[in-house]
Amino acid sequence: MSRSVAGQLSVERRADDLRRLRAERFDVLVIGGGVTGAGAALDAASRGLKVALVEARDYAAGTSSRSSKLIHGGLRYLEQLEFHLVHEALTERGLLATRLAPHLVRPVPILVPLPAEGGVRDLPGRFFRRSYYGAGVAAYDVFAGVFGGGRGMPLHRHLSREGARRIFPSLRPDKLAGAIRYYDGQVDDARLVVTLARTAASLGATVVTSARAVGLTRQAREVTGVRVRDLEAPAGSPDAEFEVRARTVIAATGVWSDDMSRMLNDVGLRPGFRVRASKGVHLVVPRSAITGETGLILRTASSVLFVIPWGGHWIIGTTDTDWRLDRSHPAATAKDIDYLLEQVNTVLDRPLTTGDIEGVYAGLRPLLAGEADSTSKLSREHAVIEPMLGLLLVAGGKYTTYRVMASDVVDRAVHRLGWARPSRTADLPLLGADGYAAMWRDRADLARRHGVPVGVVEHLLERYGTLTLDLLALVDADPLLGSPLAGAPEYLAAEVTHAARAEGALHLEDVLTRRTRISIETSHRGLESAEHAAELMGAVLGWDEATRAREVAHYRARVEAERQSQLMADDVAADAARLGAPDVRGFAADRGTDGDSVELPSSR
Repeated sequence: MSRSVAGQLSVERRADDLRRLRAERFDVLVIGGGVTGAGAALDAASRGLKVALVEARDYAAGTSSRSSKLIHGGLRYLEQLEFHLVHEALTERGLLATRLAPHLVRPVPILVPLPAEGGVRDLPGRFFRRSYYGAGVAAYDVFAGVFGGGRGMPLHRHLSREGARRIFPSLRPDKLAGAIRYYDGQVDDARLVVTLARTAASLGATVVTSARAVGLTRQAREVTGVRVRDLEAPAGSPDAEFEVRARTVIAATGVWSDDMSRMLNDVGLRPGFRVRASKGVHLVVPRSAITGETGLILRTASSVLFVIPWGGHWIIGTTDTDWRLDRSHPAATAKDIDYLLEQVNTVLDRPLTTGDIEGVYAGLRPLLAGEADSTSKLSREHAVIEPMLGLLLVAGGKYTTYRVMASDVVDRAVHRLGWARPSRTADLPLLGADGYAAMWRDRADLARRHGVPVGVVEHLLERYGTLTLDLLALVDADPLLGSPLAGAPEYLAAEVTHAARAEGALHLEDVLTRRTRISIETSHRGLESAEHAAELMGAVLGWDEATRAREVAHYRARVEAERQSQLMADDVAADAARLGAPDVRGFAADRGTDGDSVELPSSR
């Protein structure tokens, strides 16, 4: 069986995996289907362990689908003298871009504009700023080349004011003395997580979404498993809740890590660290709104701001504010949006307005707390602890270093299990990576063989790598699947079918917000695509007309709630507006039905 077939996350595979969860005992059970949890499942499975993963909602439903879409070393960490973080992140960037996922991680050029202040009298200041920033970017390149495990990115370059405006005409000339161009990595964060989960499944891992951990099971002071509720089970089903037995439980739950404290309260234990949630808001505007060939990184009073090219769009973000409300659905406010527009407009010759905005998304970063009051200064390092025998918690860190976090926590698990095999994931290409360079080189021939435009093949290769053959096979079997999705001409109908057949998508929002990014890349937020996508998914998942209508209604309510939240002046009002739409997986309906059990809502 090929890796692609072995890693298919079909509805039939989910049913089989649910039976395995009920019947078998696992070496490692991972709670959380974000990038760290999926990475941990892959790491453990690649070592030959018997592995299961449960996720309350969808892969990357939390933080891991709401990032700045960058795989980066953390240029500003150099300024903070956190060289070990830069070293670690650049090593991972090099691995992802050259070996593990070159189909998903690619170079993106970014400009560091050098401000023009004081005219001729400020020439010494301009020289200092160029030298200061230039030294930092040069050190970044040196770290990447010496320690990066395969650079995968071009070197930086200094630019004059005229040179900077040639490649980014929208920069205001009166605010610009020149620029430095450097490169980092760009990724579709949600697609990488799905690919991690599929790769783990191809190695035998049991992976199930819509499966919420509602409590721990123990013998004396040792954790022996987790109680799980299948959120797709029919109402009142006796099989909806069951126990999963495991020798070791790994909780990779991101901003929900503090919920483990409540799970352990009855035995008087505390995890030993706190995780604070920092809200980051991003705007998406059309590529035509800004004229430029590169991204931008801008210094603000409290943090940094990125303006990143994203296909036919720009991503602008992020904010960095404390969030203490609903963690499943963080909401952007009108204040957040105004702040981002104000910051980016300081350097643009044509100011952006709310009318330019196509999409808005908000995510929560899990920061290890206790080092500073400002969330922008809280630790991006990670921690692994074992508060109770058989239970491991991993928290903190950043998206780029997910593999290091996963390796560290699985190292602790294998030590406990007496398993001697080290991590293999530094040398394990993800699904779609094997043969990618050759397939990209021969993309014109591939397009000719399947009778599709070269642009279509390029689009698929940059999202699926060599798994593109699976999608082209769908189009060969049904040419209608080669047509664009209604309301989203950048995507093929085949991608929706593939998401339901092979990528574990169970609900309409799984496809429109994570398998594709239609919910943030279109001004209609996916509403014009919902009916067509529901029809395609329903054909795979066996939805009747009532189910299709319910899925579309849920999605429409979600979009309306998000739009309302983005008109509110503060977090409390925005949170209340966003919670006006029920979760399609029924969180509100069954919340609090566990007696004294503690719910673990979701993952990173």
